Amino acid sequence: MSDAATTRLARLHHWTADQHRLPADALDLRLAAGDASFRRYFRLTLPDGTTRMLMDAPPRKEDSTPFVAIARAWADAGLPVPGLHAVDLEAGFLELDDLGDTPLQHHFRDVDAGETLDWHERAMALLHTLQNQAPSAALPAYDADLLGRELDLFPEWCLDGWLEMPVPAGWAALRDSLIASALAQPVVAVHRDFDAMNLMVHDQQLFLIDFQDAVAGPISYDLISLLRGRYCRFPARRFNAWVEAFRRQAVTDGRLPNGIDTATFLGQVQAMAAQRALKVLGIFCRLTLRDGRTGYLERLPHFLDHLEDSLAGIAGHADFRQWLAETFRPSLTRRLEAHQ
Repeated sequence: MSDAATTRLARLHHWTADQHRLPADALDLRLAAGDASFRRYFRLTLPDGTTRMLMDAPPRKEDSTPFVAIARAWADAGLPVPGLHAVDLEAGFLELDDLGDTPLQHHFRDVDAGETLDWHERAMALLHTLQNQAPSAALPAYDADLLGRELDLFPEWCLDGWLEMPVPAGWAALRDSLIASALAQPVVAVHRDFDAMNLMVHDQQLFLIDFQDAVAGPISYDLISLLRGRYCRFPARRFNAWVEAFRRQAVTDGRLPNGIDTATFLGQVQAMAAQRALKVLGIFCRLTLRDGRTGYLERLPHFLDHLEDSLAGIAGHADFRQWLAETFRPSLTRRLEAHQ
């Protein structure tokens, strides 16, 4: 542990002791997890056996204000989020409910296993609840600028930074069409990383975590975060059936107009999935190159599969798809083999 991390841990001990009016040496505080940001999580066990989760988010690197605001707003809306027991935004310390150590992916087996399918159904039910109940007016807009900045992570960090490849012909047209498709969709509250790792299973109920980057944006974004996330690759028939079931429920709930038919919505979903896959390819390369994180490069082929599946579901962009299959994939494979 670095000197800075040791210092922050000592400060966290004292802050927590003050919250509970206990001597610092009476605390049982153990590292529980880290994530792709600079946040760390510690499990606190109090003398009576109660456990809590402590978030250490250095304020110079992580602004916890959105997390706190969204946690309170979503709790007021009746959504399953961890309760806040103590907040110090200036120090970057938060004390939360302890939701255990079982993210949703721990319940996944093969993509056709009953348990895997059942938990995806339950996650989609939660997504309907989120979109029906979460207020979106105060959230940042998932606008053209943000969508574009996310897409630009792909040429900046994956092509130039990791593979040292030029941007292919057709990129500008694909970029513009994906942004236009996203902006054509109804706007709802978007978690923005509704992947299994951010859905905790506690007492057989799903809870939302890591929602600090939530925005007001396209209705399909969280759906494809789940169905084309980092753990599963579902066959087209299963994926399309889930998308259609989602469309019908969203129409019934009033989140989608009746005029958006099956083919139109599926095309929007596929375009949204392509946008996210491109973003993730860029982010995973950035986490490796800029932040020195490990364990992300081996996930690149999985998201390349997602990207190809998504592009196959929308019209046009034949040149880009050909480049992806004949140039990008072989280059990525060679680079990963050389990196091992």
